[in-house]
Amino acid sequence: MRISSADIGVIGLGAMGRPMAERLLAAHGRLMIHARRPQPELVAAGATWVDSPRELASRVDVLLTMLPDLPQLEALLEGEDGLLADAGDLLILIGSTSSAPAVRDLSARLGERSRGRVRVVDCPVSGGVDGATNGSLSIMLGGDEEDATRAADALRPCGTPVLLGPLGAGQVAKACNQLVVASTILALGEATVLAERSGLDLDAMWTLLSGGYAGSRLLDSRKDKLVSGDDSPSGVAEYMVKDLRFAADIAEATSTFPVLLPALRNAFDEIVDAGLGQRDIAVSRRFVASRDANAPEGPGQR
Repeated sequence: MRISSADIGVIGLGAMGRPMAERLLAAHGRLMIHARRPQPELVAAGATWVDSPRELASRVDVLLTMLPDLPQLEALLEGEDGLLADAGDLLILIGSTSSAPAVRDLSARLGERSRGRVRVVDCPVSGGVDGATNGSLSIMLGGDEEDATRAADALRPCGTPVLLGPLGAGQVAKACNQLVVASTILALGEATVLAERSGLDLDAMWTLLSGGYAGSRLLDSRKDKLVSGDDSPSGVAEYMVKDLRFAADIAEATSTFPVLLPALRNAFDEIVDAGLGQRDIAVSRRFVASRDANAPEGPGQR
């Protein structure tokens, strides 16, 4: 049974977009997709492949974009085969972690060019690939209430969508989320190194501490990686550089003078500079272990 009357499309079928598309297809009964690479498994499951962004926008009411950031979306808007070439009434859901002011600017430009036919809701998500696969994502909506209701109806198979405020509110919430995640994973990595060098049984320690105030979903999902030192990528560390930059933009815009944020930006810049940016965020253990007495100290940012 379809749970929404909207025709839904997805563009951006990477680590997060692909499992979200699978859940949308299963729940809504049909889905239209376009990507840089063929998606034979999704097509075999019942999705409809379209050959261009233009065709996709002309055939759907709601379009979920799970692209890395706004520049990738902007690149698909223009030209004979672009999303705007033949779009009718279209609600674009921006699932990337992006700048809140940039999302609002894009929405204003799209609204003006389309005379209000193309509208935008931002909907960044948290929960990782596991959450996308299981349909347990936290989906942070920002936008007009009516548009957000349509977005929530479309996205509910992927998790829990909640309207947090006007357009851009989802991006602010995601920046807050990433601030907490970055702080937590860095603390977990640092604590792991301290415990290891003190001769503790890491698995026993984290199993014990996970039942107390140090426990978190992040610890649950990364405990095995922290204990084993396996930082093969799931959520890569270099994405935090962009996310924390957006958080810093929000801090500046709201006249907030954060304590942790500058230090976190410095740390993740160091991680990338050390060639570890493509590793999982659990690379915080390796990063802390590799630092020496000459490593930069204290908060800083570029």
